Amino acid sequence: MTEAADNGTDICSVPPGRHPRPDGQDSYTISEVVAFTGLTAHTLRWYERIGLMPHVDRSHTGQRRYCNADLDWLDLVGKLRLTGMPVADMVRYAELVRAGDHTYGERYELLEATRRDVLARIAELRDTLAVLDRKIDFYGDAGRALASERPR
Repeated sequence: MTEAADNGTDICSVPPGRHPRPDGQDSYTISEVVAFTGLTAHTLRWYERIGLMPHVDRSHTGQRRYCNADLDWLDLVGKLRLTGMPVADMVRYAELVRAGDHTYGERYELLEATRRDVLARIAELRDTLAVLDRKIDFYGDAGRALASERPR
């Protein structure tokens, strides 16, 4: 899902291509997308069903055919998942992207709130890491002290 005048999506959502195939030759089966992304076919179908994925093209036999823009979108969704963003918010973001440029403000607010949550979690993890480091230092020092006291 990249910004293009024809589909009203967000070019700033992902970095430019690290794609297995060049644009124009980018027709991927669901099994190929599973291999590229690590997602399951069930998850990909679910994303489509709940509106997290845009319309996915189909072959003449009805099989899903993904493109590079779909891979970009899935990459962004993966990043949003890592932030802890609720699925409902991810779906709302996808709806806003599909709605067009006039939703930039709402998208900004949604992403800014998520960013604040991520920064708070990072601070908590730093505090937790500091506790772990102190404990590791303590046990390392205590272990060395015990080892030096043992008779040889």
